[in-house]
Parts: sequence; structure tokens; C-alpha cells
Amino acid sequence: MADTPEKASPPGGTPPPASPAKPAAAAPAAPAAPAAPAAAKPAAPGAPAAPAAGAAAPLKPRPKVQLIWEPKELGRRDWMLAFAWLLFAVSSLVATLFYVVRFLFPNVTYEPPLQFKAGLPTEFAPGRVDERFKEGFGTWVVRNELGLYALSTTCTHLGCTPNWLEAEQKFKCPCHGSGFRKTGINFEGPAPRPLERYRIGLADDGQVLVDKSAKFQGEKGEWANPESFLYV
Repeated sequence: MADTPEKASPPGGTPPPASPAKPAAAAPAAPAAPAAPAAAKPAAPGAPAAPAAGAAAPLKPRPKVQLIWEPKELGRRDWMLAFAWLLFAVSSLVATLFYVVRFLFPNVTYEPPLQFKAGLPTEFAPGRVDERFKEGFGTWVVRNELGLYALSTTCTHLGCTPNWLEAEQKFKCPCHGSGFRKTGINFEGPAPRPLERYRIGLADDGQVLVDKSAKFQGEKGEWANPESFLYV
């Protein structure tokens, strides 16, 4: 069997021709580099530099707030306006309180009682007109030789209050001149009828009791009613 010649070059000899090398595999293409940004236009002289891309915009300064109140010097017109508002507020408060009080305490007309005691019969002098009950009860108590009767102090003309004239022995109305005798009968002026009489009697304690809820008119003959006269 013949020996196979060695591929290695003998020492000191010419090296054998190299065998053709296999082409190496192509390396993957590198990614293209991003294009460089276009050169920015030069800023105008004196203009503020534009912020760099990605940089935060600078904050605008806040306006200053005046925290301390500075009093304003009030003039004459301001004082008058303030006084007018104060007067209006006080007036409104007073009016409100007034209506509240009126609501809590409604109007009540206090009239004298329809019945009252005039005292003992011996306290009335014969032939005299007792005026003690004129203002409080609107009544004259008159005593004659037989007894007592109670006259209304309301004029039968237009409701005025006559006056007793002792010297002239008559009741005289100051409004239109109507005149009434001591008995209550009208005799002068425009009064169309006599004064009215009230019921009169004795209370349980012996005092004279006048009852204004019952009236007697002389022109109707009601003075003959026993309750219109008290015999004493």
C-alpha cells in the first residue's frame, strides 16, 4: 500500500497551494443611524432662547397678593352713607320688634263692666246729680224725692257727652247745643229723644247696683218699668 503524501509542506520546501476558502456568511446589516436634526435657525438678537427639546417650560411668576389691609381714609360722603345704612338697620329692627310684640300681645279693648256698684242709697243727696261715675262708667245717678235712677251720658243726637250745669239745672251738650232736663227729657237743640236710663236696683250687700246691659227709652214709655227706677 503506497503512502499518502502529507499535505504539510516538507521542511525547507515550498508550501503547497492553499485550498480555496469558502466564502464567509454575510454579516447582518447594521441599523441606519437616525438622521441628524436640521440645524435650528439662529435666534434673533435680544430674543429669549427657546427651551431645549424635552426641557420643562419655566413657571410664570405669580402676582403679589397684598395680605395686609390698609385702612382707607373716609370722607364726609362715606360717613353720611354709613350713617344712613345704620339708621335704616335700626329702623328695620325696631319695626320688626314692634310687629312681633303686636303678634304676641293682640289688641284688646278694655271696656268698663256693664254692672257696677255705686254705693249705699244714703250716699246720694236728694235733688242732686252725682257725677262720680261719669268718666269711668258713662252714668249719672240722680236722686229725687222718690228714689234713684241712672242716666246715660250719651247724647241722643250724635253721641257726644253733655255736661251737667248745676246753676241752670240741665244737661247741655257742647257739640250741637242739645239740652236735657234733670229727668233726662230733651227740651232744646237737635236731640230727637230723651236720654236713656239704665236698670237700677240693690245688690245683696245693700249697695246700689247699676246694670248697663238693660236700657229704657222714655219716648217708648219704658221709664214706667220698675227696673228703671229704684224707690228708696
